[in-house]
Amino acid sequence: MRSLYKISLSGRMKLKKEEKELIGHWRVDGMLMKLDDVSQRIKELTESHLLKIATDESGWKVLYKDQEDGRFWELVYSESQMHGGGAPTLVHLSEAEAKESYMVVS
Repeated sequence: MRSLYKISLSGRMKLKKEEKELIGHWRVDGMLMKLDDVSQRIKELTESHLLKIATDESGWKVLYKDQEDGRFWELVYSESQMHGGGAPTLVHLSEAEAKESYMVVS
């Protein structure tokens, strides 16, 4: 299977131009629920590659900007029935969508 991401020299996984959405999932490991590799990648991206721009009023959605290509990304937790909102999802937003949802000016 072809890799959906590239790894920089520093080991961080960067977003490719063709990527539009990263959907994380929980996986069962014995008696524990753990985040999958996509969720871990989202965590790495939001902690060390993407720039946090804004948070919505609820605190559950966060807007980020890729410092390399200027694209906007929204971090959401779409499984509200699960503790902590479930696994993370990172979704590409157009500049217009980012402005409308977060009132940001690029």
